[in-house]
Amino acid sequence: MKRWQKILVGMIVVLALAAAYIFWPQGVWPFVVNLDDLEAVNENYNVVIRRDELGVPHIFGQTDADAAYGLGYAHAEDDFTTIQQTMIAARGKLGVAYGIDAAPNDYMVQLLRIWDVVDAKYDTIPPDIQAIMQGYADGLNYYAARHEDEVILPEIFPLSGRDVAAGFIHRVPLFFGLDGALGDLFAETRQGTVSEKEIAQSSLTNLPPTAKYGSNVIAVGPERSANGETFLAVNSHQPWEGPVAWYEAHMHSEEGWNMVGGLLPGSPTITHGHNEHLGWAFTVNSPDLIDIYVLEMNPDNPDQYLFDGEWRDLEVGEAPITVTLFGRFRWTVKQEVLWSVYGPTVRQDHGVYAIRYTGMGEIGHVEQFVRLNKATNLEEWQAAMRDGPLPMFNVGYADEAGNIFYVYNGRIPIRTEGYDWQQYLPGNTSETLWTEYLPFDELPQVLNPPSGFIQNANSSPYRTTLGEGNPDEASYSATLGIDDTMSNRSLRALTLYGGDESITEAEFTAYKYDMTYDAEADIVRMVEMILAEAPPSDPDERAAYDLLTSWDRQTNPENTGATVAMLTLYYVLEADDTHMSVSNMTGGEFTAVTVQTSFSQAVDLLLEKFGTVEVPWQEVNRLVRGDVDLGLGGSPDVLHAIYGELGEDGRFHGIAGDSYILLVTWQPDGTVSSRSIHQYGSATLDEASPHYADQAPIFAARELTPVWFSEADILSHLAQEYRPGEENGR
Repeated sequence: MKRWQKILVGMIVVLALAAAYIFWPQGVWPFVVNLDDLEAVNENYNVVIRRDELGVPHIFGQTDADAAYGLGYAHAEDDFTTIQQTMIAARGKLGVAYGIDAAPNDYMVQLLRIWDVVDAKYDTIPPDIQAIMQGYADGLNYYAARHEDEVILPEIFPLSGRDVAAGFIHRVPLFFGLDGALGDLFAETRQGTVSEKEIAQSSLTNLPPTAKYGSNVIAVGPERSANGETFLAVNSHQPWEGPVAWYEAHMHSEEGWNMVGGLLPGSPTITHGHNEHLGWAFTVNSPDLIDIYVLEMNPDNPDQYLFDGEWRDLEVGEAPITVTLFGRFRWTVKQEVLWSVYGPTVRQDHGVYAIRYTGMGEIGHVEQFVRLNKATNLEEWQAAMRDGPLPMFNVGYADEAGNIFYVYNGRIPIRTEGYDWQQYLPGNTSETLWTEYLPFDELPQVLNPPSGFIQNANSSPYRTTLGEGNPDEASYSATLGIDDTMSNRSLRALTLYGGDESITEAEFTAYKYDMTYDAEADIVRMVEMILAEAPPSDPDERAAYDLLTSWDRQTNPENTGATVAMLTLYYVLEADDTHMSVSNMTGGEFTAVTVQTSFSQAVDLLLEKFGTVEVPWQEVNRLVRGDVDLGLGGSPDVLHAIYGELGEDGRFHGIAGDSYILLVTWQPDGTVSSRSIHQYGSATLDEASPHYADQAPIFAARELTPVWFSEADILSHLAQEYRPGEENGR
């Protein structure tokens, strides 16, 4: 618990007693917001929401801002709580909404100066983009006015485009692990050693992947497809619920916006998907985008640090952190916030640390996504990537002209050679103060390789495809921290898509749903370690041993060997001496003792919960959503990735992995079609909706539904059409 949190906990005890005797006005909510006033915004927008048979919203606006307004309202219908939470977090008011445990976020918002950036730079955003951001915010405002009982924290309304901008500034660095790096600074002791500069020494080895789960992107060009088609798999693996869960939508305006795909709560645009001309998909990559510096402090002045031989003053301020203690009673404490030449700075008993990360001070995220959404060819799309602030992500691309493209995207700092940038850095020299990024055109990338396909599954860009066309690893400094590991998913993609020179649409889909572990995968090595021992004398363990002997490395629903293997893997991952990653099962470390102990634990669990070790994988691997309870195939780090939490019932309850899937096909004449699926349905939080879990059985069967993209097709499969506020016939 942080020092200031301990102070707050102590205050709770005192105030609980004081509240019994006195009324303390400063602790009571200071005002009541009249949300009814927000209804007037609806008069400013011209939009129609058309929901198809699966409840997917197709937003038709006169202008781009109209479409963004409709998206905000439609998404709020399905997941208003989560969207509000993202806005509350970006405002730095989670402690007000949810109490002391949420307050560290509010400190982070002020430490990183998120609202200073918004206030200083919002007016630099082009007016048409500001209109889109404000339109989205107004869609949320209008929904709030009509559904006051669903509002979590009335005082954040009315929302504005500035809240949308702040949401991106707040959320994007969390994708590359900024929260974890900040958390290390608040540990009881220093969590890293300080690198000394050494000639000919510059490394970033064994960087752990930041992706907790993983993602896939695959594109096949007309040279490798059976009939001259171009294929794209948009297949990010996200949590199934919460602020980074996918939502499917289609946005259309008379200003040239016509994009279908997935987005996250708080986004006024499609994040990835396709338009008529092109499409793209993201997977998380792990370049080194964060550095931590140890400052050398002046013994005579605790607010000065040494930099290039001179003492510099820290910028010292106080962040007011307000939390709700109980009922309507709030309390505010002030926490020190510091800033140095490197950026946000914190003072601890074990040192004063500065943190510097990619994208500090950037505000152009929405503009970049709008330009990507509206791009009509490869050159326009690359220009949007080149000029925008997106700090990370592998990106796979395909288009109507048959181009396929991959880029290891990142705002990757250009660093001084000689330091070990995986360690903490000395904070007393401009040598460690990077100010420039590797240009987009110099990032690892692959355009139309001779093989005719590209893939990435949170893995090395140096093995994007087979044969010629891969980036040359020797061309990139180790200081960039570029991934050099291969996930099981990438190994399988190279095998499957690289082993078929005439890929049909059906085969493209079947390969995406592959449920096999490559021979190089850690789980295969784990099983081999079990089988290297003599067969167990215990009859139940011997039965499980025999299942592993005949296991075919697959995790299809009926597979009984998979059940033993996956439960053993679960206990191996739980062990203290393993460095395996759930999203990247190659290159991990574990001992024979750990494996054997985990195998015995798996057998014990099966006997306790199922009475036998011979249990089909689908009986253990489940999708549970309300009253829906379905068996699944797939498992961690296979192309059909499923990640679950082990419940008290001995079953894995799915929480992440394959979620929103979109497979796109361009015919040789440029005609586009696509199919998609969501693990639940369009109604993310509305349990009363018929779309709360209507896609779950289709998802469990590994099937897809058509994406209705043309207006004629949408109208042919229309379930509901309305303007915001008229969805109930009013």
